Amino acid sequence: MDSPRTTTSGISIQVSLSGYSFKVREGGEVRASAWLSADRLFTTPEFQRRYDEVDISLLTPKCTLVPESFFRPEAVRTLLSDVVALEPSDATGYVRIPELGAVLLFSNSIGESLSKVLSQTVLTASGASAPVLPEMYYILKALPACEDYNKVVASYRDGWLHLSVAQGRSLQLANVYAAPDFTTAEYFLFLALKRLQLNPEVTTVCFRTPLTPEAELSLYRYFKAVVEL
Repeated sequence: MDSPRTTTSGISIQVSLSGYSFKVREGGEVRASAWLSADRLFTTPEFQRRYDEVDISLLTPKCTLVPESFFRPEAVRTLLSDVVALEPSDATGYVRIPELGAVLLFSNSIGESLSKVLSQTVLTASGASAPVLPEMYYILKALPACEDYNKVVASYRDGWLHLSVAQGRSLQLANVYAAPDFTTAEYFLFLALKRLQLNPEVTTVCFRTPLTPEAELSLYRYFKAVVEL
């Protein structure tokens, strides 16, 4: 007798100062929302159930990647403050990324509480709450999903471009850029590719955050393809 088939359900939620978006994976299908304001939180039906897997990301610009060999848990704040401006009250954390041999240092203290509310509201099937991790963590984890040799994964919201670039299995860049509008975000995207000597015309760019039709059309003018992960 064949064992019963199990279907894994999952939801990934992206949070920023202006609101959130989400993707639900179930039965081999993916449903994605637009960017929603925080006042929709308690009326979103997808948040009223439990999932096998729950991922919650916060688009915090306060993060940096360091080699595992340089990492010391007691030095997280010192290492992070060398790269980003931290307030004395900012909480810090870290998450290891073994496949890159690196550790992502971060602070989720960006003046919002929505991510914490979501973590306490959208639970796994076992009733556990998911940790809130930086968007950069999920961007780096998404690199293998890009089929091309040149892999470009980005997110953009609320004045920050989160960007990672890899060639094959070699990570070339992981950075966050202050970009008050999408045109400025594109500038930093093209600048990063130019410095790495990558040609946009033969490159697919993947975005994790929802793109407006105007932003998607603009990207299509320069890139071989535009994919929303």
